[in-house]
Amino acid sequence: MTTLDLETARTIVAATRAHGREAGFKPLTVVVLDPGGHVVAVEREDGASMSRFEIGYGKAHGALALGMGSRSIMGRAEQQAYFVAAVTHAVGGALVPVPGGVLVRDADGTLLGAVGVTGDTSDHDEAAAVAGIESAGLTAQAD
Repeated sequence: MTTLDLETARTIVAATRAHGREAGFKPLTVVVLDPGGHVVAVEREDGASMSRFEIGYGKAHGALALGMGSRSIMGRAEQQAYFVAAVTHAVGGALVPVPGGVLVRDADGTLLGAVGVTGDTSDHDEAAAVAGIESAGLTAQAD
């Protein structure tokens, strides 16, 4: 696979949401981006709080911008706060440095995009994203 098409993105969204429901998570918002940071699919569950799209987008967009999952970005922010603040400014604020932004790769390691999940704890958001990506037969890069 060389692109993250709409059908695959919808599969990721559905599986991410299913994982969240099965695990008893709070209502999730799932944002799927292509490698250029364009939205392919997004869903916000009933009861999700406001601004969840922006948070999910920031997790996924930040992962793409820095080429690493948002868990790793969080670690970098802890070590290099000024750098992450500068990058956040450089990308127009679309960087949320907490877990839940996961890169999507195919079997050959080609970057297909990223998924940003928000609504529960950051660790739960990340777990849901990974489950969604893997359910589509793709590789999740959370770190």
